[in-house]
Amino acid sequence: MQAFDLIVIGSGPAGRRAAVQAAKLKKSVLVIEKGRRVGGVCVHTGTIPSKTLRETVLNLSGWRERGFYGRAHRNKQTITADDLRRRLAMTLDHEVEVLEHQFARNGVSWVHGAARFIDPLHVEVATDTGLQRFTAPRFIIAVGTEPHRPAHIPFDGEAILDPDEILELKRLPRSLAIIGGGVIGMEYATIFSALDVKVTVIDPAERLLPFIDRELVDEFIHDLRDRGMSLRLESKVKRVTRQGDACLIELEDMREIWSEMVLFAAGRRGATDSLELENAGLSADERGKITVDGNTFRTKQPHIHAVGDVIGFPSLASTSMEQGRIAACHAFDAPAQAPPEFFPYGIYSVPEMSIIGMTEEQVRQKAIPYECGIARFRETARGQIMGLNSGFMKMIFAQETRRLLGVHIVGEGATELIHIGQAVLNLGGTLDYFVENTFNYPTLAEAYKIAALDAWNRMPRRQPSVAVHDDAMAALERFAKAARG
Repeated sequence: MQAFDLIVIGSGPAGRRAAVQAAKLKKSVLVIEKGRRVGGVCVHTGTIPSKTLRETVLNLSGWRERGFYGRAHRNKQTITADDLRRRLAMTLDHEVEVLEHQFARNGVSWVHGAARFIDPLHVEVATDTGLQRFTAPRFIIAVGTEPHRPAHIPFDGEAILDPDEILELKRLPRSLAIIGGGVIGMEYATIFSALDVKVTVIDPAERLLPFIDRELVDEFIHDLRDRGMSLRLESKVKRVTRQGDACLIELEDMREIWSEMVLFAAGRRGATDSLELENAGLSADERGKITVDGNTFRTKQPHIHAVGDVIGFPSLASTSMEQGRIAACHAFDAPAQAPPEFFPYGIYSVPEMSIIGMTEEQVRQKAIPYECGIARFRETARGQIMGLNSGFMKMIFAQETRRLLGVHIVGEGATELIHIGQAVLNLGGTLDYFVENTFNYPTLAEAYKIAALDAWNRMPRRQPSVAVHDDAMAALERFAKAARG
């Protein structure tokens, strides 16, 4: 039986960052990965594949040029499922090579197989060559999640699919019904819509993506409906059946939806069923999630940590990486600085959305006097160069302190642009930073200055945070009005 200082179960973003951090602390580390290759869900069925699929679709379909050349424009007239899979395979091979090299460079050992706890200090791994046992005084569980597959949905891997299976499509459908209007559902809905597939989204909620600022969601929904997507909100699915070459979705309100394919994307569950957590004195909830201390990521067993999607919200690759790093530091009593309160949230739909900080609804709930500034991408020279007809940035500032409270972006490049707002917000910056600084021209980042000037125009002048000459104030007002058209 081999012994290590730390055993990490799972090699996704959280697991690999935990393993590398522990290795940098001069500890012996073993990573157990049940998949054939390292990377976990993120690399093989989740983040990387879906974003690669998105980029491939946008390139082949000519989506980004349609503002100039019309909705019928395509870079490749006939796009097949094989076209999509080809680029996907190339990207995944590269990611796996990078991860394997990272493990080798840092002296991290890894084994392929399914792990289960024998007791709190020992695990058994079912490998291709038989059962192997390992022991360690510390464990980090980073097994991620798997698609929720309710019994009443007759998944068949061909016409009725979960989010993992949709990456293995052998043909593109002419119509697609997506059950679930969450992040995953909306990402795939907009990706297939960009391929001119007729898409219908079904969700029992009253509104889509309720954690996103309502103004952004309204703009997003307007864009979806403008290109022909059907949204069936406040609708619960009663039954799904396959009838010949089509699928019938019966709703509880007696409506029927016919579609060539169905994607069920309503939730995920922690991939903990095979771990036999009870042998380690642990348990998971009904969705397979593990409860941890929010600061150290310790479970109720002090020597076992859990990180990443398996512990629930926010279930982002970016935050999972930081959780893994912090957990590894705490496991060995090394200094670990907690991450900032606010982190960026990116949704890789078409168009993208990204947010950081408080929404306007949250600011109102906290009774903070505030003001908003808006910049539409079409107002920027870069937006005109790119042919953007939609997309905007919304910034929220506190009136009394002028501090930035939130940035909300929908449109091209949103997930990249958000990081400027992230830096200013987490460093306690104010509206004046955006007004007084210079941004490259022409760029979409200019939207920060335009939105800040828009908010500045509305801010009370009673107690400005900096003394500004009257002539300068008048000039800024003229600039803001010109920028707003």
